[in-house]
Amino acid sequence: MRLDKAGCSRIIVACLSLMIGFWSVMAQAMTTDEALKELSGRDFAAKKEAITTIADSGESYVADLFTALDNGELFYRKSDEIIVIRQGETFIDVKTKQTVTGDSSDFKRVAMNNALRRQISELSAQLALNDADAGKRLTAVKSLLGKVSPTELSALISHQQKEKDAKVLAAYDMVISFSKLTDADANVRLAAIDVLAKVHNPEVLGKLKAVSQNDTDDKVKAAAASAVKKLARSQSFYSGIETLYFGISLGSILVLAGIGLAITFGVMGVINMAHGEMMMLGAYTTFVMQKVLPNEPGIALLLSIPAAFCVSGLVGIVIERSVIRFLYGRPLETLLATFGISLLLQQAVRSIFSPLNQSVVMPSWMSGTWTWNDFLSLTLNRMYIILFCCLVFAGLMWLLKRSRLGLEVRAVSQNRAMARNMGVRSDWVNARTFGLGSGIAGIAGVALSQLTNVGPNLGQGYIIDSFMVVVFGGVGNLWGTMVAGLSLGIANKLLEPYAGAVLAKILILVAIILFIQKRPRGLFPQRGRAVEG
Repeated sequence: MRLDKAGCSRIIVACLSLMIGFWSVMAQAMTTDEALKELSGRDFAAKKEAITTIADSGESYVADLFTALDNGELFYRKSDEIIVIRQGETFIDVKTKQTVTGDSSDFKRVAMNNALRRQISELSAQLALNDADAGKRLTAVKSLLGKVSPTELSALISHQQKEKDAKVLAAYDMVISFSKLTDADANVRLAAIDVLAKVHNPEVLGKLKAVSQNDTDDKVKAAAASAVKKLARSQSFYSGIETLYFGISLGSILVLAGIGLAITFGVMGVINMAHGEMMMLGAYTTFVMQKVLPNEPGIALLLSIPAAFCVSGLVGIVIERSVIRFLYGRPLETLLATFGISLLLQQAVRSIFSPLNQSVVMPSWMSGTWTWNDFLSLTLNRMYIILFCCLVFAGLMWLLKRSRLGLEVRAVSQNRAMARNMGVRSDWVNARTFGLGSGIAGIAGVALSQLTNVGPNLGQGYIIDSFMVVVFGGVGNLWGTMVAGLSLGIANKLLEPYAGAVLAKILILVAIILFIQKRPRGLFPQRGRAVEG
């Protein structure tokens, strides 16, 4: 009988516990729902309480809701007060992530004031510090650099003790040590400087410079000065790497722009002033492909490469067959004819697409930067362009060295009469060679569209650079084009900080003119080339 009573008691207690737990969960769910409803009201005190409740709920949508609220993209439907996030022309339910139907007039923006924005900023920072994603935690901790007051330091140290990720822990050390530079105890400041001397961050370097000049303790000033000297050397080293990277990326663009010209000018001896317009056509092909596939910019960009090659190549063949083949051996007339063609192509593009520049969307996988430390971060789009340039160069070398077309091109360029006697149709080889050079200019335009806006004058900015690369490297030599393009790109980036962009170009042009006086055939002159038959 006693056992039965005890058993009944345990059952009653368990039931009560379950009911209390169930009620508490229900109460929390109801409180969160009520808090969402409060956001559509006009009582800002109630909204402040509601925002706190939402932040404490731990729901997965909290971060998105706060971001939308801070950006003014949080709305509610007037008929039922459902909270939604506006994304372009559509409205997404903040809880279910489903599209909510209705016209824009059916929705109203959630009203905000400065006090609520400050509250959201603080809560967002706290949420980010506890986020499951280490990258978001790292960003959140770094954002606190120089903003932590002495009263907040203990709370930040508590957060650090819960952290497991090495990079986030290092960021905590940086932020905490940075705040300790104002500590009253000189030994604490010395310990902070010892930590910060290993941190590659411009803001830390600036703060240490201030400490080295203004601190009241001589030991602290000396330690800070030593740390500044060490960090300044590191900053100079990484700055050099960054300049070299930008120089190589600019050189890759010059190689892409000049390599097609190296074929038509070097192999065929044609001064093609419309070469820049071939690049422009390639860039516009990318623009059109993105119009055809507006929601798939990455696929559109990949499809643009063969499409731009075909479009520019076909236009090049048409130009060669209709104009240039009648002007072989008359370089001045070829120059004037291709200049006229370039004007015609520019006007045609203006008439079809408008004279205004058009923007091309960069795929997400090309956006952003690769960060080694806070002294060195490299943009991904330029990294892809360097890789793309290497692939195009390797493909072209294989084509000219291993394919039948390459064999015929080399035969015609070395001795046209002998090639004809061996059965090579030199006229058709000329057309295909001109088409190949124009096609490569087209895919160079695809790469350029990822760096700048697409416009009718796009090619004009690169035609002079292309000729400089070809002449400097050695006419008709692809390796010379590669070396010359990279050299000019690096030289340009080295001169720009001291001379400015325009003067740097002028200095390089003067240097090339002087170089050509000494070596008229460029860096890598063709050897044993016979006179054209």
